[in-house]
Amino acid sequence: MRQDVDNHRQEDEGETMLTHVWGLLTHPKVEWKEIDREHESVRHLYAHHVLILAAIPVVCAFIGTTQVGWGFGGDHPFIKLDLFSALLAGIAFYVAILAAVVAVGHVIRTMAKRFRKPPSSRRCVIFAGYIATPMFLSGIAAVYPLVWLCLLAGIIGLCLSAYLLYLGIPYFLGISSEEGFIVSSTTLAVGVLILEALLSVTVILWGYGEVLLPWLFRF
Repeated sequence: MRQDVDNHRQEDEGETMLTHVWGLLTHPKVEWKEIDREHESVRHLYAHHVLILAAIPVVCAFIGTTQVGWGFGGDHPFIKLDLFSALLAGIAFYVAILAAVVAVGHVIRTMAKRFRKPPSSRRCVIFAGYIATPMFLSGIAAVYPLVWLCLLAGIIGLCLSAYLLYLGIPYFLGISSEEGFIVSSTTLAVGVLILEALLSVTVILWGYGEVLLPWLFRF
């Protein structure tokens, strides 16, 4: 009986995670209210959302760089990585993504302290994890890692994340749209910087790591 209850709980949690992903993309205002009612913890957010979705760009990039190779298109040659080098780069990329979610959450928390009822650090990190959903999904493009294609997918993901950011501030953080303009603008700016940093590190590690950082790839 207890095992059946645990199994049902795991199924419900999995369905909830998938529902949030779909809901944030199709009816974000309603979904923000639903997420708010759950009183989720940061541990639960990572276990059932961030750790899973953050693996999408990593796995896709691993497949793309080992089977297709990085390239700019046209007559430019494609650069392939061996499995071990791609694995090392993937681990570094995955850790960087997980850390970026926490970093953006703390930026939101810092900017929100100026208001009368600032949201807690927990809510800010959870908010950052969910607004990053389109960015995680845009990583699917890395399975065929043309640089321009990945940049285009990243820009689209960033625009959708910005949309979730502006909608979610009054619904999830309890800050009015007018008051939250500075928070949302600063968070978006930091998000752009983090995206650029991740893309730069990704190109270096996945494409030129063996040339620029030979000590890291020689074991």
